[in-house]
Amino acid sequence: MTVPPAKRGNSRSGNSRTDGATSGRGEGPVTRAAVLDAALAIIDSDGVDGLSMRRLADAVGRDPMVIYRHVPNKAAVLDGVAEIVFAQLSVDPTDSDWVAQLRAVARDFRGLALAHPKVVPLLVTRPLATPLGLRPTSVVRPLEDMLALLTLAGFAGADALHIYRALFGFLYGHVLNELQEIVERPDETDEVLRLGLHRLPIAEFPLLRELAPVLAAYDGAVELERGLDILLTGLAATLPGPG
Repeated sequence: MTVPPAKRGNSRSGNSRTDGATSGRGEGPVTRAAVLDAALAIIDSDGVDGLSMRRLADAVGRDPMVIYRHVPNKAAVLDGVAEIVFAQLSVDPTDSDWVAQLRAVARDFRGLALAHPKVVPLLVTRPLATPLGLRPTSVVRPLEDMLALLTLAGFAGADALHIYRALFGFLYGHVLNELQEIVERPDETDEVLRLGLHRLPIAEFPLLRELAPVLAAYDGAVELERGLDILLTGLAATLPGPG
């Protein structure tokens, strides 16, 4: 179940209901979906710090007051961006192979992270700023569907929730670690990494220096699969449920 992340841009149309707002510099109605698409494009390009309400209004071609009719402040914009990215993540609750389905979800989440690396901090932090019952349905949907998948497989509800938390805790940590080099240290090549490690005092860091080739050859996809092997095998072995 690999669903490629949808390509988003400064779209002026969407499936959301319009409110007939036509004032400002542009023509035609503005939708919340179009505003959030424009915000996502800005964050993809320049990060969260590059987003402002005025810049968002310019991207949509409207006066800022028109934007405020759809999103009251920047915090609401950030929540909305996390919402539309999470909406691209789906779980098949009817899959008879729960392990394979969780692997597919993990791969899809990593794909979304690689497609929107500067949005990942929002995916990790923004939902936590809102009580679970008040979060958008697109953010809560993966949890509901995963609980359905796991209870169908035979896990008790509390154990299914534990699996969900363990999986996404692992995924958040994995993608943040993998994207650290892409976003924060894009110029650190394998050669630079090796050189830096070999400058460490060998008497103090013998193991880290020895692992320089392994660290330089980091492969996010391979690391994800290895981590899933450990996590899912351990969960299946320790929790009462299937088998």
